[in-house]
Amino acid sequence: MAADNAYLLDNWQREAGRRFEAFAELFDPWTLGHLERPGPLTGLRCWEVGAGGPSLPAALAARVGPTGQVLVTDLDTTWLTRLADGGPDSAPVRVLRHDVVREEPPGGDFDLVHARLVLVHLPERAQVLRTLAAAVRPGGRLVIEDADPALQPLACPDERGPAQELANRIRRGFRSLLAERGADLAFGRTLPALLRAAGLREVAAEAYFPVTSPACRELEAATVRQLREQLVAAGLATPAEIEEHLANLREEPDREPEQELDVTTAPLITCWGRRPLR
Repeated sequence: MAADNAYLLDNWQREAGRRFEAFAELFDPWTLGHLERPGPLTGLRCWEVGAGGPSLPAALAARVGPTGQVLVTDLDTTWLTRLADGGPDSAPVRVLRHDVVREEPPGGDFDLVHARLVLVHLPERAQVLRTLAAAVRPGGRLVIEDADPALQPLACPDERGPAQELANRIRRGFRSLLAERGADLAFGRTLPALLRAAGLREVAAEAYFPVTSPACRELEAATVRQLREQLVAAGLATPAEIEEHLANLREEPDREPEQELDVTTAPLITCWGRRPLR
């Protein structure tokens, strides 16, 4: 992540850890499936950009193995300290505080460069993507995953009652805060064109979003708790509405099944390409 106070969801905030855990449950299987799509990762030299939490870098290190290397970078490495030693069957992991916007890449000729939910928050996103593409060795791959909230903007696509209407109104407030901070709410769909413009070949992309799961509700609740003050200060929700929404998200044993909130995420667009051999 870049050193910019405009970033809405700082890693140092208390709820960041819960958000990282929810992201891991929701997206790690999807992401790892795409990273391994061309074949095993054994022995590769990898750069995980703006990692945030430890789950994906740890899984990547296990798959690369002791003959590979994993560089993990973020502006805030608070949640990455336990990656120091993954055991004898994992790749050596180097954790580095790094500003992907303002600093040169920490090395080059990577077999695999990956970033998930990073570029969408950066006004300099196109420049950063070109920088990441240039760090890939000839024949290596760049995999960028980013959100496209404008493609499916609702928290509850099945808006069947007041609880769902409130969830969608608060999600609209969250989207407006993101836009004010420079996020591109339609960025995900632009990734194929951007990767081709950066000189990559064999470019393809897929989209994924879970329609409902406990992890979706946990991610929504952690995000709303983290942004509570900003939502209220901007007049996008009242304290009472936020408490009501958080109560609706909690699992209650005596709640009727039809009253359960089916909460989804913005679509995650996964795009990949290969740097030509020459």
